Amino acid sequence: MSGVFIAGSGMYVPSNIVTNDDMSKIVETSDEWISQRTGIRERRFSQGESNYFMGSVAARQAMDAAEVTGKEIDMIIATTCTPDYFYPNLACIVQGEIGAGNAFCWDLNAACTGFIYALDVAQHYLAMGKKNVLIVSSEVMSKQLDFTDRSTCVLFGDGAGAVVIKASDGMYASYLKSDGGNAKSLVSRALKTQGMFATDKDNPKYNKYEENSGHFIKMDGKDVYRFAVKAMTEAIGGACKNAEIDVSQLDLIIPHQANLRIIEAAAKRGGVSMDKIYANVSKYGNMSSACIPICLSELQEAGRLKRGDKLGLVGFGAGLTYGAAVLEW
Repeated sequence: MSGVFIAGSGMYVPSNIVTNDDMSKIVETSDEWISQRTGIRERRFSQGESNYFMGSVAARQAMDAAEVTGKEIDMIIATTCTPDYFYPNLACIVQGEIGAGNAFCWDLNAACTGFIYALDVAQHYLAMGKKNVLIVSSEVMSKQLDFTDRSTCVLFGDGAGAVVIKASDGMYASYLKSDGGNAKSLVSRALKTQGMFATDKDNPKYNKYEENSGHFIKMDGKDVYRFAVKAMTEAIGGACKNAEIDVSQLDLIIPHQANLRIIEAAAKRGGVSMDKIYANVSKYGNMSSACIPICLSELQEAGRLKRGDKLGLVGFGAGLTYGAAVLEW
């Protein structure tokens, strides 16, 4: 069996709702400026909830929905670019929180494309005989935000989504790509090297990303916009081609929720009606890798998905990374 079956999904978002008007009190902006450019009306910010706490809540919901216990989980893949610790990894902490002692655990960082990458990895392990794979995507993006930079701080929010994946004989295909040549378009630095490398830009040892000082998100918005529209169209088309179906045969497309204008431009470029696209960016903003599993959880909770529906999941993010997967619900 080479397909995947999403047996259960779950989500957690902080209760702290931050509206565009709230943001206008922090940085020079307005509800009109933000909503017209991004489609975002509000987002959730952690008030102390840790990354692993949010991920663990979402994981328990997904396990309950899938009717599996922690002991039945064979593998946990966590996706995050905002971990609580460099080590231990998020997956291991979640394992301890949910009692999944039989699982092996590791983190995957493909930024906003993380859930798509993790889904494809899970599919390969399931094809080799694993029974239950838990994917946990949890992000506290607010801790990477420079609240003096209105071009970035208004875009992001915090949240976690999780799914339990099993093998099936249904349709599955993917299309994964990266563009590291343009990695500088979207950067958040980790610990700075001290005293080991030259800082002279004429020295070949100079870290060319070092100019992005601090751990705050630095983004070339125009470059990312152009990349995103092209990448989403290419990825969903490529995944459908690999599945030997046409994009028009998809019942629903769930994109990464970065910006409504990007979603609309990609839909237009690909000749896809917005009626076939699910978007919740107005409520949550960009939650990086957590966006797509949170969408899945909302759709499942609302009863909007029926078994056999053909879904297209597509994302893009820092790296630069992008990819898509098509599967049957």
